[in-house]
This record gives sequence, C-alpha cells and structure tokens, in this order.
Amino acid sequence: MKKSGWTLLGFIFIGGLLGGVLGEILRVFTPSGTVQNIFARSVSPGLDPPFTVDLVLLKITLGFILKINLLTLLGIFLGIYLYKNI
Repeated sequence: MKKSGWTLLGFIFIGGLLGGVLGEILRVFTPSGTVQNIFARSVSPGLDPPFTVDLVLLKITLGFILKINLLTLLGIFLGIYLYKNI
C-alpha cells in the first residue's frame, strides 16, 4: 500500500470522528460522575461567531469549531498508529 499524506489525513480524520462519536455516546449514556467528566468533557476552539465580510456584491462568511474530547484524541492517535503499521 502506497502511503501518502492524504492517506494519513484520512486515518486521522476517521479516527477523530469515531472517537468523537464514542465520546458523545458516553456523554449521553453514562451517569454524571467521574467517567463522564473525564471522557465526555470537550474543548471547542474555533471562530464563534463566524467572521463575516460584506462587500455588497459578495458576502463571505468564515467560521469553524473543533469539538475535541479525550476520546477524539485517542482516536487520532489510533489512526496514526494504524497508518504507520499497515
């Protein structure tokens, strides 16, 4: 298998996505307590509210938010590990 930067980016994206979904599932189904505080708490860096430039003819809006929790980071590291070992 030819390893490229796009393949690595795909592994990182899929690992982060699966980790984020698992973190949301844990947030919903676990009772309030230590497990929920450790695994389900997230940090959301980004542009909120979005940045808007109105040029009358053209209106440009730029914004993004990354919702990162512990399981997202574990999924990203797992994606990198799988990329290197496959």
